[in-house]
Amino acid sequence: MKDWFEDWFDSPYYHLLYKNRSDVEAKEFVDTIVRHFHLGTETVLLDLACGKGRHSIAFAAHGLDVTGVDLSMNSIEHASQFEQDKLHFYVHDMRHTFRANYFDIVCNLFTSFGYFNSAHDNLLAAQSMFHAVKKDGLVLVDFVNRNDAIRSIDSKRDEVIEVGDVTFTINRSYTAQRFVKKITIDDQGKQSCFEESLNSFTLEEMNEIFSAAGLTLLETFGNYQLSPYDPETSTRMILVFKK
Repeated sequence: MKDWFEDWFDSPYYHLLYKNRSDVEAKEFVDTIVRHFHLGTETVLLDLACGKGRHSIAFAAHGLDVTGVDLSMNSIEHASQFEQDKLHFYVHDMRHTFRANYFDIVCNLFTSFGYFNSAHDNLLAAQSMFHAVKKDGLVLVDFVNRNDAIRSIDSKRDEVIEVGDVTFTINRSYTAQRFVKKITIDDQGKQSCFEESLNSFTLEEMNEIFSAAGLTLLETFGNYQLSPYDPETSTRMILVFKK
């Protein structure tokens, strides 16, 4: 039985629903990361679970040596059109190590962690990041902040989005352990259903997973401007670990 993300991320409806994700926001966040961590043209970076590569492309624009990997073949096919000498894309499962002890920094951005149903798989993903970076290398994980996500769901549990002839009916909910988004699609009378499901980790729970993988938490930020993290008010939970 496939995990929810295997079918959904390769579905044309996924790419239709999220086609307007902001390249500007991605570029501004990448610019901030590059400045804060003093990343230069000698930096070798892995964008783990890169999607269609908008962050990878922005990193490469700074002259970094960038590799983007993602489980979705459709996303990698799209991203591959932007390949150049210092930017490459591959289909890869984040639970397995990609090039051990090779990268200066691994970035896992835009809530691309916590999809798995088992604690074992979450640990495997964290361990793959540990193994991918060189000694003293960095791992940056950009995740939702739990309290902000709960407020967002409470403010809009149901939504209908029309994209051309396709209607998406979305229902959002949460439990103590997970955030769930149920997506019903009507494509000119043809109906299909998908689900997104994400662990609702706290900072302490995230740190426990990554420290078990061998990483040490260095810094924690609360938004894409890298302001200090506040568990009550921050919009994001951005964690920086060191090997």
